[in-house]
Amino acid sequence: MSQTFGKTRWKRFALVMLPSIAATAAIGISLADSALAASFSVSGQSFKVTTSDLKGTNFAQFGSVDVETNGTPHVVAVSAFDKATIQNLCQSVVTDLGPLGKWTLVLNAGQDAAKPVQASNLLIDLNQLKADATFTNINIGQDASTLGGTATQGWKDKMGHGLPTGAQGFAQAADAAELSNVQQTAYATSAGTFVLNGLNLNIKQGSGAGVECY
Repeated sequence: MSQTFGKTRWKRFALVMLPSIAATAAIGISLADSALAASFSVSGQSFKVTTSDLKGTNFAQFGSVDVETNGTPHVVAVSAFDKATIQNLCQSVVTDLGPLGKWTLVLNAGQDAAKPVQASNLLIDLNQLKADATFTNINIGQDASTLGGTATQGWKDKMGHGLPTGAQGFAQAADAAELSNVQQTAYATSAGTFVLNGLNLNIKQGSGAGVECY
């Protein structure tokens, strides 16, 4: 069943997957009323993230929808990691303060190679990703309803429903994933635990290159 928002009909959508996969995979799922009703609510403002290296175990990726409070949907690819270590994490989000202009909140952590950022049950709702990626025992085209891992289960618990099955539940999974030179935009990140070693937070005037993470 399709769902209509204004003049946009969300019957199916396709998301470009990680760019380093030899044969680029696509996610396609139908958006049922029940799924949209339980979709993750977000502010609607995306933020930028960079990292020099991300290593994760029990990786999974599948399609979903984040919905703003006003009902605007954002199609996302959810990347799930049971455990992850992150080097040189940068996260930035821009806020327009009207007459005061644009200001950017910039968070940095994990600059020390001996003390990386550590996360468990990490979920990233992203709509753009550039990286060099290596996967161990990857399965592309897996039925999303069969995905395992504690992070994916956490997503199901948060959403209050499972993942689509069969042809409507395209997903991919791997025992491990390593991404380097990462640049991404995302609408939400959540984790069971998030250890930000060397946390440094700044508010900078302006936006764009030299102010944001990229």
